[in-house]
Amino acid sequence: MGHTSLEKIIALQKKTENIRNICILAHVDHGKTTLADCLISSNGIISSRLAGKLRYLDSREDEQIRGITMKSSAISLHFSTGEQEYLINLIDSPGHVDFSSEVSTAVRLCDGAIIVVDAVEGVCPQTQVVLRQAWLENIRPVLVINKIDRLIVELKLTPQEAYIHLQKLLEQINAVTGALFTSKVFEERAEKETETQSSSADGDQVYDWSVGLEETDDSQLYFSPDQGNVVFASAIDGWGFSIDHFAHLYSQKVGIRSDVLRKTLWGDYYLNTKVKRIMKGAQAKGKKPLFVQLVLENIWSLYEAVTQREKEKIEKIINSLGLNISSRDLRHYDPKVHLNAICSQWLPLSKAVLSMVCNKLRSPLDISAERVEKLMCAMLRRFDSLPFETQELKRAFMECRSDDTAPVIIFVSKMFPVDPKFLPQKKQRPLTLEEITQRRDLARKRHAEKLLAYQGQQSSEQTLMEDGPKTDSDGESIMGSVQQQSITEQETLPQKTETEVEEKEHFVAFARVYSGLIKRGQKVFVLGPKYNPAEAVNKLPLGCAPTDGFPPIPHMACCTLEDLFLLMGRELEDLQEVPAGNVLGIGGLEDYVLKSATLSTSLACPPFTPLNFEATPIVRVAVEPKHPSEMPQLVRGMKLLNQADPCVEVLIQESGEHVMVTAGEVHLQRCLDDLKQRFAKIEITVSDPIIPFRETIIRPPKVDVVNEDIGRQQKVAVIHQVKQEQNKLPEGVVVDSDGLITMNTPNKLATISVRAMPLPEELTQLLEEKSDLIRTMEQLNLSLKEGGDSHAISQKTLEDIQEFRNMLDQHFKGRRWRNATDQIWAFGPRRYGPNILLNRIEGHQRPSVWYCLKQKTEESVIYRDFGNSIVSGFQLATLSGPMCEEPLMGVCFVLERWDLSKQLTQVHSQDSVEQDETQELQQIKDEISETENSTLVPEDQTNNGKRQENIPYPGRTPNSTHREVSDCYGPFSGQLIATMKDACRYAFQVKPQRLMAAMYTCEIMATAEVLGRVYGVLSKREGRVLQEEMKEGTDAFIIKAVLPVAESFGFADEVRKRTSGLASPQLVFSHWEVISSDPFWVPTTEEEYLHFGEKADSENQAHKYINAVRKRKGLYVEEKIVEYAEKQRTLSKNK
Repeated sequence: MGHTSLEKIIALQKKTENIRNICILAHVDHGKTTLADCLISSNGIISSRLAGKLRYLDSREDEQIRGITMKSSAISLHFSTGEQEYLINLIDSPGHVDFSSEVSTAVRLCDGAIIVVDAVEGVCPQTQVVLRQAWLENIRPVLVINKIDRLIVELKLTPQEAYIHLQKLLEQINAVTGALFTSKVFEERAEKETETQSSSADGDQVYDWSVGLEETDDSQLYFSPDQGNVVFASAIDGWGFSIDHFAHLYSQKVGIRSDVLRKTLWGDYYLNTKVKRIMKGAQAKGKKPLFVQLVLENIWSLYEAVTQREKEKIEKIINSLGLNISSRDLRHYDPKVHLNAICSQWLPLSKAVLSMVCNKLRSPLDISAERVEKLMCAMLRRFDSLPFETQELKRAFMECRSDDTAPVIIFVSKMFPVDPKFLPQKKQRPLTLEEITQRRDLARKRHAEKLLAYQGQQSSEQTLMEDGPKTDSDGESIMGSVQQQSITEQETLPQKTETEVEEKEHFVAFARVYSGLIKRGQKVFVLGPKYNPAEAVNKLPLGCAPTDGFPPIPHMACCTLEDLFLLMGRELEDLQEVPAGNVLGIGGLEDYVLKSATLSTSLACPPFTPLNFEATPIVRVAVEPKHPSEMPQLVRGMKLLNQADPCVEVLIQESGEHVMVTAGEVHLQRCLDDLKQRFAKIEITVSDPIIPFRETIIRPPKVDVVNEDIGRQQKVAVIHQVKQEQNKLPEGVVVDSDGLITMNTPNKLATISVRAMPLPEELTQLLEEKSDLIRTMEQLNLSLKEGGDSHAISQKTLEDIQEFRNMLDQHFKGRRWRNATDQIWAFGPRRYGPNILLNRIEGHQRPSVWYCLKQKTEESVIYRDFGNSIVSGFQLATLSGPMCEEPLMGVCFVLERWDLSKQLTQVHSQDSVEQDETQELQQIKDEISETENSTLVPEDQTNNGKRQENIPYPGRTPNSTHREVSDCYGPFSGQLIATMKDACRYAFQVKPQRLMAAMYTCEIMATAEVLGRVYGVLSKREGRVLQEEMKEGTDAFIIKAVLPVAESFGFADEVRKRTSGLASPQLVFSHWEVISSDPFWVPTTEEEYLHFGEKADSENQAHKYINAVRKRKGLYVEEKIVEYAEKQRTLSKNK
């Protein structure tokens, strides 16, 4: 197929039913970009010879060097089959785990996905991740099993063995899809069960797990070649086929109908040559399956003939297939060239893949109602709870109309930077014949003028040589000064224009039109993620357009679509308008959109559900300019980087450091390169990675370091560790034998008692998983306390909160945790972390965290005023622990006592009466001031300020703390915050303290020869092997291990170096794990003294991490610089 013109693509954009928006998803190095090259070459954009070598969609230099894709790129392709013409909007996405956020941005804009799987490596971790991402976005996948040539060339499998291998591979992929499907069915059934149980009476019920699965249709769910959603391919050799191709081919030769062959070519069927019928039971009767006999054996024989250079056999195959191979390809010495030339004509990969895409994947018109509702229901809303006008927009999604009456709905999934010289305005267009003629005449004229000037210059030089050069009054040569002036002018002019161009960085929005027709220069609303359509519908008329003047609405702005682009990989093409259902680029949104946004002409349009990011940013570095004067360029560059990368986080710490948080080592390197070379364009200094840790406590251990039972008879009285720890506590802090800390505020008006307890591990994990729900719960409680409408809360959110509460009840087991769920006062840090504050004060009732579930409690006025101070102290204590100022995790603080002095309560009661009186006086004063002239002098100013003490200023509420605390201790609420914080820290310190490290899960595929080297690198870096299994049908082992993030930097490079590139790890953040060693351990038992000695100076990993963090934060570190120093002895003077 020749090169497709821009006019053709613009015409195809208007046929919505023939548009396919697809993305290519796979694990790293499974052949996505090579497959994309083959599809692009079918449109004549690149040569078919360069497919797989050029990697056209990898436009970055570091992508070409590393050989991996780092960003998602789009291109529009034209495909015709029969009388139908299709427009394929293809998006290539990265496979490396560090860039999985780019996969999320690609999946959101698509209606289908091509899942690419390596035939040898099979289902890898990232394969499961991309299948889950496609499932969560409700898009239909098709499968391409790539690198079939490796089964022939590398593994040397026979066709029968390859068939069995491919069968097992399909089973593994379908198992992943089936698990996702099953979990969804069970969730839906559980929701129905809760609804029926609430209405029906209680009774014994038998739970049948298979009921929901039997009723649900899964016919289109699994990958199967006979359904036409699987293609077998070798992208590097340029061939691929589906069952349909061979069914059509053999139906003409064998005389069996193609629909029969389509059902029997894959499966346990064989051809009975005697009766010329297809029979079932090939495996039981020891017969070759049809797929082996009719498909694989032919491919195997072709590879065998080409690799062994059997010229006669190759010519016979070419003639029998009716192919036209050029003599140049036949003469080539490389067998790969022969294979590519023969297979690309016999089994063209682009035709097989694109025909499967057009037949099996949905068009934008076929978007499912379930997906539309999921996109429209952000922030845990239910579709039923949305305004009526918003629900009406569902029809616009489903119809996908492109007329002027349809509302415009666009989703921007990311912003990507574009070099100004690649913009269509700067691109050189081809010249017409008239322009070429004009330029030729102009060039000839300039050449003649230069020739005349040169001849005149030579004649003047001769006269100057004879008469001497003319000088001005200062004695300088006039000619030299003129030449110098012209040179400086020529040098300065282009520099100014270059700097002007460099200052402006252009961003293009990667977007899709879901409804309506957008035109260049059109005005639309930009809706932020917190935009509430109900609020806008109530404030503004429904027909309000972006061009009308309107009052400001929170989280909404109005912008103009300056430029519309057709995305063609590395190039952009100008468009005047884009109909619904198409993927496009939009220019001019950099001032309105940070990373993603929803654009619409309708105020009732809700913001889309936020993108689902699989990778968690975990690697932090501090960045500063090499020259301090360049700090503004660094700040500007980091803002641009934050906008350009969907996953990176840029923040400024309290210390003033500019910190960048990335998903991994490769992602970090890419971000630093972009910052230095593109956005900031300055030299920067990068700190060592800032490793995150967590602090926690555990239950007292039952065995010592040498695994001996801790008993009284083993204690030695050399070091009294417990007494030393108690002596470290300041004066006024009382500790009982059970670890209860009692403290007074500095002014002795309040006493609090706090105890710290470790949370169960399952409960900590639950709090981590439900952090978003806890945050939503806090927001709901706050809005309800401020008088918000309880009916606006969606039923689904309330059900989730109730379910979360029930799960907490299940995890709080034992006498210590009795009624703990009802006693929860707050979560921390930041009110949604994995730590809990329990209220066990006798007689103190306070608003519960379950306030949104209508469980209201009255609270005494005195406690209510200072309750926030207690919570604030708890938040500060959990935000920075005592070991190294890192956040706490898995700790429960129990407030068991809170006494306030009688003096404070009396003053508070007097102030509350005075407050009522002063409020009445203030109301009377306001009424008087409204009726009288504002220029009258107030009465309290003429009375020497005596009444001013009794009547407060407007907006100031008299508080007991202002009257009571007149000494040097400051406001009482501040004292209470500091006391609560210190009490929590001391309660934490009297328990066994431990450090928690962030852990990566690591999966490595390696052969048996290099297995020992991989284990050596893992053990050196504190790694732990969880599982080792052999990949069936290969000689490779799959090693699953966990590795601390602190030890992971340089791990991938070291593994590759030690194994000569035969093993490459994938690191994904997994969990937090307690480091077993006590960071403050000293020997206390006889066995520990015998084993470690009195000094016990062996390396303590946890203590090493703590010291490193404390040094970085500028905290005190107790270490000896020199120990047992002696005078130097020399040979000449031995003294």
